[in-house]
Amino acid sequence: MKAKDFEKKFDQGKEDIIDDLDVSSMRRTNRDQKRINVDFPLWVVDSLDREAARIGVTRQSIIKVWLVERLQSESAN
Repeated sequence: MKAKDFEKKFDQGKEDIIDDLDVSSMRRTNRDQKRINVDFPLWVVDSLDREAARIGVTRQSIIKVWLVERLQSESAN
């Protein structure tokens, strides 16, 4: 399939394009993970837990989201 035909099929959104892709070698960039340990004061952990419970996510999720938001904000400046 030519790139022009693939783009047209994708842009129309009427057909599934997954069969037209070779997903066997696909890789998500910048998604490798590295485990780190961070020590927080108890009041910070309690605050994180309250906020995480309020919005229905885990403590780890809220930490990740907030850090990513801050990093994106800093890089935009």
